[in-house]
Amino acid sequence: MLRIISNNKIILFMIVIITTGGLMAACGDEAIPEESTKVEEQEQNPDNEKSEEQSEDEQQTTQTIEIAYVNWADCVATTYLAKEILEEEMGYEVELTMADPGPIYTDIAEGEHDVFLGGWLPITHEEYWEEYQDKVDKISPNFEGARIGLVVPDYVDIDSIEDMNDVTDKFDGEIIGIDPGAGIMQTTETALEEYGLNFNLIEGSDPAMATALQESIEEEEWVVVTGWIPHWKFATWDLEFLEDPKKVYGEQENIYNIGRSDLEQDLPEVREFLEEFQLSQQGLGELMADINETEDEEESAKRWIEDNSDKVEDWTP
Repeated sequence: MLRIISNNKIILFMIVIITTGGLMAACGDEAIPEESTKVEEQEQNPDNEKSEEQSEDEQQTTQTIEIAYVNWADCVATTYLAKEILEEEMGYEVELTMADPGPIYTDIAEGEHDVFLGGWLPITHEEYWEEYQDKVDKISPNFEGARIGLVVPDYVDIDSIEDMNDVTDKFDGEIIGIDPGAGIMQTTETALEEYGLNFNLIEGSDPAMATALQESIEEEEWVVVTGWIPHWKFATWDLEFLEDPKKVYGEQENIYNIGRSDLEQDLPEVREFLEEFQLSQQGLGELMADINETEDEEESAKRWIEDNSDKVEDWTP
C-alpha cells in the first residue's frame, strides 16, 4: 500500500514538472507584441516618427502656384525672380506659362492662372483693364516709373515723332515692333493715325526687336523700335525716346502684380509676398542685364537673390 502511494506521488510530481515546463516553453516561444516593438524602436530612434510625419505633412501642404508671363525682358526677369523666391524661400512649387497679354488677362479672370507680374497700367493695358478690372485683383506695383514710346539710337538726329515723315527713307519706312497682342503695339497703331505716319509697324517679339536694334547700331544705321523702361537695352546702348507731343503713349506708368480674384482667400501668404515684391530701376536693370548676358533666367535669379538677401527677407512673410 505504501509503495503504491509512493508511486502515485512520483507520477503526480512528474506531471507537475511536465506541465510547468510546457507553460514556460509556450511563453518563451510567444512572439513579442507589435506595439511593444514599435515602442522599443521609438525609444531607440525618437526622431524617426517625427521625420516621417513631417515628410507626410510637407507632401500634403506643398501647393503649386501658376504664374503666367509675357516674353518681355522685364516680365521674364520679375517672373523668374518671384519663382525662385516662392520655391526656395517659401516652399511652394511654381509652374510658368508664357502667352500674350490678352489671353493672360482672360485666364487670370477665369482662375486658370494665379498671378501675372506684367500689368502695365493705366495706359498700356488699358483695354484689358476696362474689360477685366472687376474680375481680377490688382495687388501692388512691382516697378514704378515705367514708360513706353518710340526709341532710337542717339546718333539719329531727329527728336520728335512729328519729324519721322521727313526721314521715312532713312528708317526704310518701318517701325520694329514686338508681339501683336502687346499694348504698346496697339498704342503705336494709334500713333500712326494720330501723327499720320507713312510707316509700317513690323510685328515680332521682344528678342527679335532687340536683335534688329543691335544689328542696326553695329552698322550705325537708322532704326526706330517700340521701346519701354525697364529694359536692359537702355543699359547696353545709348538710346533716346522720341518726343510725343500729342501724348499718345501717355505719361509714366506702373507695372502691377495681378492676381485672380480669390487669391487672398486661397493663398494669403503668396498675396502678402506680392504686396511687398517691388524692384528699383537699378535692381531690375541688373537682373535683366544678367539674364540677357547668360541666357539663364533661373541662375540669374539665384545670383540676384544671393546678392540681395536683405531685400528678399523683407519681401517674404
